[in-house]
Amino acid sequence: MLVGFVSNERYVAIPEVLFEFRCHGSVTTARSTISGAVHVELEPGDYQVVLGRDGYGSKIVTMTVDPSTPYHFRLLSDRLYGYMWPKCVASGARSEFRVHAVEEYELELWRYGADKEFVKRIGTFDEHGPRATMQITPDGDYTRTGVEWNKHGYHAKGLSQFIEAPERSGLYFLHARGKSGEFFSFPWVVAPQRPQATLAVLASDINWNAYNSFGGRSNYIHADCFPPTPTVNSRLELARYTEAEHRTYDSDRYAPLSLDRPDYYNHVDEHEQITDPIAGRQGCHMAAAEWRLLGWMERQDFDYDLYSESLFHFDRIPLDDYKALVISTHPEYWSKDMYFRLKSWVFERGGRLIYLGGNGLNCEIEFLDEHRVVYQNTRWSHSEPQYAADGREYESRFDKRQESEANLLGVAFTFAGIMTGAPYEVLDAEHWCFEGTGLKNGDTFGRNSLHQRIPGGASGHETDKITPQSPAGARALAKGLNPDNGGAEIVHFETASGGEVFSVGSITWPACVLVDDGVSAITANVMRRFRG
Repeated sequence: MLVGFVSNERYVAIPEVLFEFRCHGSVTTARSTISGAVHVELEPGDYQVVLGRDGYGSKIVTMTVDPSTPYHFRLLSDRLYGYMWPKCVASGARSEFRVHAVEEYELELWRYGADKEFVKRIGTFDEHGPRATMQITPDGDYTRTGVEWNKHGYHAKGLSQFIEAPERSGLYFLHARGKSGEFFSFPWVVAPQRPQATLAVLASDINWNAYNSFGGRSNYIHADCFPPTPTVNSRLELARYTEAEHRTYDSDRYAPLSLDRPDYYNHVDEHEQITDPIAGRQGCHMAAAEWRLLGWMERQDFDYDLYSESLFHFDRIPLDDYKALVISTHPEYWSKDMYFRLKSWVFERGGRLIYLGGNGLNCEIEFLDEHRVVYQNTRWSHSEPQYAADGREYESRFDKRQESEANLLGVAFTFAGIMTGAPYEVLDAEHWCFEGTGLKNGDTFGRNSLHQRIPGGASGHETDKITPQSPAGARALAKGLNPDNGGAEIVHFETASGGEVFSVGSITWPACVLVDDGVSAITANVMRRFRG
């Protein structure tokens, strides 16, 4: 009979896992097949199960054998992982570091700004028992619930797992290094206790979570829920690759994705420096790219206070104490509360928004609590038109549920030009953003980029353009030279309350500020004007 399946932290089937099913003094053994299936003849009921395989942490669980419901066993591979919980806190608050290691490891705190800055050593961590610093993940789909490390598996009574957030706001990373030399880094966003600067910047932690597939689900892999069996070959089984039109959002309901998970996509290599190319597939539009913008701001003497999107959702940012808010790189997923709170600030209270990213505010999310996020993809295809009952074409997933983000940003993502990179062409050289650049109409800028997944320029990866829902006063200043008329459009507009919005509409823009004079000068002009 089929008792269950066994998979790793990516929901990939694990063959040759050894099992012992214990019940009332008797023991029945089994091993998993190539598909992770566990076939063994057992009477229905409760069992203590011991399972393990080389390269993974063995564990002991209690489960109920039910022939009608195969059980989902999970094993965690022998590699170094870690995360902070909470991942975003105010200065003086505490977060807990949660690290999975099968050997002695050391931990350091670094600040990522103009350069990597060593802050302090946290300590060396090991235990007397073998592999006693190992974490144990729950069985089943823990992408919905969180892994809750330091509650299951490793926890220390003698050595504190908590760190007090430094006084200085910014992007911090914890550096974990195993005795064998294995290295893993993980981010920590530290906000100020109270405003210190005139510019506030948001780290896109809700977007980071959308791409985080630890546990086997993200908003791109099994977005709505797990299929019945773990993956054997992703190209043959995942809808992302088998669906001819790339329709990955074909459900009305989506299971939540927890922030309470390690995130291997936000790992930054130990020796990577701020001016190094961003070579990884995910780093180029997540924390590594956002670090480039923050470091550039510090090198240009733009003081800022760093917050996270999740802090903004829970109304922990005093917007009215700031001259301008900066969002960057890839802020794709926002709640309606975040959107309309920001829109009110810009249109009713004179707030100034600097949007230095692409495909932003494109999809509505809902928080179920402090860590569980539902991504409302709402039966959507990026490559095919979507229409309302009155025949109007929706501009985005956010438009389908609320309104187009173009109403606030001045631009919205379109599929044209996706996964290409190019420089911008100047359209309106008289605008103040070009002051001191020497650029004229028809000139190009933004050729130099650290973005290595989609090389080619500052208009790229995913690009936003003016739409029918853009404010009437939105002024096009430059346009990317991407193929299929798919270049990002730089726009600026003012509101009746004295608010302003400047948008570049491109994911690759922050990867260019350190290495392209035109991008750097334009960004500096905007920040100087908006901070007052």
